[in-house]
Amino acid sequence: MQTNTLPAPALSRDASTPLAQQLSQRLAERIRQRLLLPGARLPSVRECARQQGVSPYTVVAAYDQLLAAGLVEARRQRGFFVRATATENKAPPREKAAAPAERPPVDATALLRGMFESDPRHAPGLGTLPPEWLDLPLLQTVLRRVVAQSAGPDGLALRYGEPGGDHRLRAALAQHLSDAGIECAAEQIVSTVGATHALDLLTRTLLQPGDAVLVDDPGWAIEYARLQRAGMRLLPVPRGADGLDLEVLARLAAEHRPRAYVTVSVLHNPTGHSLTLASAHHLLKLAELHDFLIIEDDTYGFLAPAHTPRLAALDGLRRTVYVAGFSKILSPAFRVGYLAANPERVAALTELKLLSTLTTPPLTERAVAICLEQGLLRRHAARVASQLDAARQRTVRLAIEAGCRFVSPPQGLFGWLDVGCDSERLAHRLLDEGWTTAPGLLFSPTRQPGTLMRVNFATAQDARFWRTLQRLRGEG
Repeated sequence: MQTNTLPAPALSRDASTPLAQQLSQRLAERIRQRLLLPGARLPSVRECARQQGVSPYTVVAAYDQLLAAGLVEARRQRGFFVRATATENKAPPREKAAAPAERPPVDATALLRGMFESDPRHAPGLGTLPPEWLDLPLLQTVLRRVVAQSAGPDGLALRYGEPGGDHRLRAALAQHLSDAGIECAAEQIVSTVGATHALDLLTRTLLQPGDAVLVDDPGWAIEYARLQRAGMRLLPVPRGADGLDLEVLARLAAEHRPRAYVTVSVLHNPTGHSLTLASAHHLLKLAELHDFLIIEDDTYGFLAPAHTPRLAALDGLRRTVYVAGFSKILSPAFRVGYLAANPERVAALTELKLLSTLTTPPLTERAVAICLEQGLLRRHAARVASQLDAARQRTVRLAIEAGCRFVSPPQGLFGWLDVGCDSERLAHRLLDEGWTTAPGLLFSPTRQPGTLMRVNFATAQDARFWRTLQRLRGEG
């Protein structure tokens, strides 16, 4: 649950607008902003009356107005639920063999809006580093250098970039990957507009509508939505404190013959887990046995300890395609990503990149190249990792004092937290008090409610947030 972090104004008894209308307008706005998603259950009349400090009659009147507007529906003996629009009710054609993920994924716009609008000071569920942790002088320096070096009619600033990406960036990336144990030539790398663009190119090039695709559960809601929009059938692979469930993965692979597995192997979002060497070897054997491709998303790799194993390093890019980007470590504004694959796949991927975007921005690509070549990015990442270690320790202490527990060992940027109550309802109550959070339902491919919540260790250090969470938990 991520959006503007201004507290919701209290319902006013002195306003000219009746209380019921004020309440219905507030709920209607949350539905339109995708903060209350299709299928979400509204609080019971009695619970809503207690939360808002109004009479049950006022809540009934507000819910009646939402019913009349077609925004909610009443289900006998179950309550009131947000209605799906006609567009959301349309499902892409599917093969008869249904995948386990029968329900539509969480609407990814709830997360996307949060990325653009959240105030990090009040967003414990934020998906990025807070701005003050980023090195703006570094970015300004390298961009000025690139622009100065790009003068003249043949400069980078006045022409398209290269089809595969800036040659200096790809050379620097090849060296960076070699340091991580992934051996590939610069020609095996294709730059993209962020890691999400790389994942989209892979889907459109290597998969077909109706294909079954293994995904992490929990995982990244935008990836679920993107794959289903492309007509894929999702096969959720449980991922917990001990990593991915290899037995479930093997069963799904045998039953559904998936074409690919899209996974975050290092500092997984949202659990923070990294694959062990034994699990990585087992996964690669299953991919060989059942003939599926592994798309390895290493978005958070810069925050990982040195020598953390990568699937692409163990596999040599035979059954793996490696994806990463720089927005999580340099700046969300630096939409520079890339993929590394075997030469046969790179040719088709480069062709689709040309058809979809022509080329990628050469100025920012050259700036990233300089950061890699001169060790600027490595030193910046080391400083961030040190800050994150301290923030993680503080956040873990505050969470435990608030009565919560981590279901996966705290690592990386995110913690996977059990808050002990319905995390979606708690998220809406926290939003009323000015805090935006990320309930577990946002990371479920089957939209399963529960008690889990993702916290960002860098933005969840404010003790006021944890006191508010503890109070709301106690109120039920």
